[in-house]
Amino acid sequence: MLRCAITSGDGWAALAQVRRWASAGVEFVQLREKQLAPEELLRLASSTAAAIRESLRGSEHTSRSATKLLLNGPAELAVRAGADGVHLTARPDELTPAEVRRRFALLGAPAPIIGVSCHTLEQVRRAADGGADLILFGPVFEKQVRGVTVVPGVGLEPLREACAAAKTTPVLALGGVTWASAPRCLQVGAAGVAGIRLFDDNPSPRSVQARNCR
Repeated sequence: MLRCAITSGDGWAALAQVRRWASAGVEFVQLREKQLAPEELLRLASSTAAAIRESLRGSEHTSRSATKLLLNGPAELAVRAGADGVHLTARPDELTPAEVRRRFALLGAPAPIIGVSCHTLEQVRRAADGGADLILFGPVFEKQVRGVTVVPGVGLEPLREACAAAKTTPVLALGGVTWASAPRCLQVGAAGVAGIRLFDDNPSPRSVQARNCR
């Protein structure tokens, strides 16, 4: 099961989270700190990339399974920070995966990993056909605050359809996913799960992976 842990927008507090996720072998970390100015985001992204490398040094995780850092931000900034790739929205004015790869290549950086957030089947098809490496689809389940639904979920059937539409591109379920509901997402074709608060829950990502992936 692939896991994508998304930072919560708390700025430098993300560093402690990222170290824990990397030590637990979480496959992808999405640095989503849209409130930061570019230079501050660069400093945080650089420190985050260094924290991941430090957490993995001497661990049991190989380079093939090491945590990959995806930045919600410009390709140029991601390259300067040493990130493994970027995460894009599905907005019409967003860069395409091909355009991102060209920018990485022009800067002499290795080919990036590119994730895309999608909310409709049309967006999923466009992302998959456009060369995305990873699609986050949601919200699958509703979000509640104090017992009141603030974001409705689309449900498992649209997730199943999204996984089919993506063909060979991995789709991760996003939105209201818990470790109790994660197996249901996998059963309809999701390659894994993603979330902001999901990875702060107990048990830890490592023990959950062991429990759900036997």
